Amino acid sequence: MSMVDRIDLTPPSPRLNAPILMLGLAALLILGRAWLPEGLPAGLMRLPEALVVPFADWINAAFAFLRDDLGLMEVTRAFAAMLEWLLDVTANILYGKNRWPRLGPLPWSVVAISMAALGWWLGGWRLAVLAGGTFVWIAVMGQWQWAMETLSVIVVAAPFSVFAGLILGIAAWRWKGVQRILNPILNVAQSLPHFAYMIPVVVFIGVGPKAGAIVTIIFSVPPMIRMTELGLRKVPEEVVEAGRMGGATPWQLLTRVRLPTARGDILIGVNQVIMQCLAMVVLASFIGMPGLGQKLLQLLQALKIGLSVEIGITIVLIAVVLDRLSRAWAKRQPLHHALGLSWARRHPVLLIWAVAVVLAFALSQLFPLLAQVPRREALSIAAPVDMLVDWLIRLVDPVTTWLRWFLITWVLIPLRDAILWLPFSAVLIAVAAAGWAVGGWRSALVMLGFIGAIALSGWWDRAMITVYMVGFSVFLAALIGFPLGIWAAGSETRANRMLLICDSLQTFPSFIYLIPVVMLFGVNDVAVVMAVVTFAAVPLVRYTIEGLRGVAPELIEAAHMSGTTRRQMLWHVQLPMAAPVMLVGVNQSVMFSLFMVIIAAFIGTQDLGQELQRALSVSDVGKGLVLGLAVAFMGLAVDHLLRQMSERMRQGGGA
Repeated sequence: MSMVDRIDLTPPSPRLNAPILMLGLAALLILGRAWLPEGLPAGLMRLPEALVVPFADWINAAFAFLRDDLGLMEVTRAFAAMLEWLLDVTANILYGKNRWPRLGPLPWSVVAISMAALGWWLGGWRLAVLAGGTFVWIAVMGQWQWAMETLSVIVVAAPFSVFAGLILGIAAWRWKGVQRILNPILNVAQSLPHFAYMIPVVVFIGVGPKAGAIVTIIFSVPPMIRMTELGLRKVPEEVVEAGRMGGATPWQLLTRVRLPTARGDILIGVNQVIMQCLAMVVLASFIGMPGLGQKLLQLLQALKIGLSVEIGITIVLIAVVLDRLSRAWAKRQPLHHALGLSWARRHPVLLIWAVAVVLAFALSQLFPLLAQVPRREALSIAAPVDMLVDWLIRLVDPVTTWLRWFLITWVLIPLRDAILWLPFSAVLIAVAAAGWAVGGWRSALVMLGFIGAIALSGWWDRAMITVYMVGFSVFLAALIGFPLGIWAAGSETRANRMLLICDSLQTFPSFIYLIPVVMLFGVNDVAVVMAVVTFAAVPLVRYTIEGLRGVAPELIEAAHMSGTTRRQMLWHVQLPMAAPVMLVGVNQSVMFSLFMVIIAAFIGTQDLGQELQRALSVSDVGKGLVLGLAVAFMGLAVDHLLRQMSERMRQGGGA
């Protein structure tokens, strides 16, 4: 038989591509919806009412069993009472609430000096000026009590969160079973919107500072667990082996070898706990938590922009100070002094602080303004800010009015109606096809499980409104974030400055982003979109810069030697190699957008966030958790899809 005879000249049969077939089926459903005279059967348009699963009723029944039959209410009330006692102590010390230990409020000058000394000890004079100056600002602006109400909860909640996260993180590192249980819980917990945490707390605890403290503790524990487990897993085995050779017991290995070696990661977890505490304490104003958040909420609802800006500046300054102090603590290495040094030489900052505090106490007795600045004697920038805002609004009003009209009339309403018009069956099939395309049939099932659960909950239309808001906002954020990140990555100086701006913006509680958009666009969907775009653009810029800076220099050098232009270098070398990192930015941008859309619901949307706020107002645990899980499942679906895409890109060496 000749070589030609042995060659099979029959054309290969085409392979059936499952994702393409699924997308074709979804397209047929959409075309049927558009072209059939009577449309698709109702069961293909929306899940029949008979198939909607009463998750909320089940959850409410479970909570009633826990509360009434198992007596969990007594346990939670006992814990809340203990927490309330601690809150009374910190409140008495910080702003003079009439509780034990009845020391009265510390003079604001003493607190400002103490914060400046802490900043000096941790990071030098610049951090001292920032920390001390922030508390001087709070005092002279007449916001001392509001700020101390906020901080009195943080100083109680943060240690509880750190301790609980440390214990659970050690357990997850030590036992695989604990890790397997905690991982899915943490994935869901870190995807749940803030309001979903508040509803069960209100049911078991009520409202007020103790409820705000408990929801803050619960919300801020997950990052501490993650960072503790990560830090312990990164401890080099040779370090542990050296400890064993020194005769250390397992307990000594943990406390004197592993934990000190993992100190950096653990302290980063502490930083994240503190920032999460501040974010939740501000939002806990919705459940009666007094302080800066409550005041800002009241002012925003009354559209008092000048006073809102004052409060917003204070919240931002506190966020930046807490972030910088905790980061400096994480980076600080233990100091070892030379033998024979006196106590004063070894602790100069502590000595200066003690002298300054004594002096401040004495002066505050002579000059009451150093103890407390009455609101009527405080400074205010509200009037000039209001004048500036009025001028700015008049200046840009033609643009913002046209933009608001254009977006609402020609983009947002048509996009919302188009998404709501889609048959839910077509959406489910398309989502499963996307999962199959990037991760095979298992990913298709994961995607179908997440989005299918939303359909089964009966909240499909509200979820689709959330999808349209988030999708459009992330699209706009990408149009801003990617080019800005590419531009910044072109220069080391620009990159460092932009990363510093991104770091600062990421410390701001999300509430802050509502101030400028309400000022410019009023209370409507456009304001929500603009707030989400601003919030969501930050991780896109950050990870674009990080991804482009992380491209291997030898690849860039090889491309230069082959004669590529700058444009070819960007499109054919840098962006493909940076794509996996940039997808992490897209992932975070989607999560930020989901959180922001839910928070911004109080200024007027018709999505899941509005329903969450209604559930919170009537303490409906079942409805609140179902809605919160619907938001979490959307985030987890996008997270799974983007992680699979990123993994495929990494395995392929780029895009």
